[in-house]
Amino acid sequence: MSTTDSSSGAKEQLNTDDIEALLNEASQSLSAATGDEEGKARDVARPFALGDLSPADLEQTTHDVDLIDEVEMDLRIELGRTKMRLEEVLRLRRGSVVALDKLAGDPVDIFANGRLIARGEVLVMNDNFCVRVTELVGA
Repeated sequence: MSTTDSSSGAKEQLNTDDIEALLNEASQSLSAATGDEEGKARDVARPFALGDLSPADLEQTTHDVDLIDEVEMDLRIELGRTKMRLEEVLRLRRGSVVALDKLAGDPVDIFANGRLIARGEVLVMNDNFCVRVTELVGA
């Protein structure tokens, strides 16, 4: 190795040391300007306090069911659909059969105020038709 090579290596080392010193000085100045103590990192993880998540007094959270007694709602159960011409509708009599677009056993649609809210299956209980809700449809 020549003397010029060793002197240039020392200059590079000196430059690296100088750069590190300048970076440390800049970090300390930045910490002092932002209020960080002795160069501590600003992005220190701190626990987040959620506060009290326990339910409020149960007497306050229960609602009187009587409040919804007078709310009117149109509830429809749709077994299926079909398209018919007016003359076909006029020919319907007692005992007429109307074919629907759903098969027996397919889920029926449950509408509240014209909005699909659930699907279910048709049951017969004590000679009455009933619908068991099998699926709630999300908004």
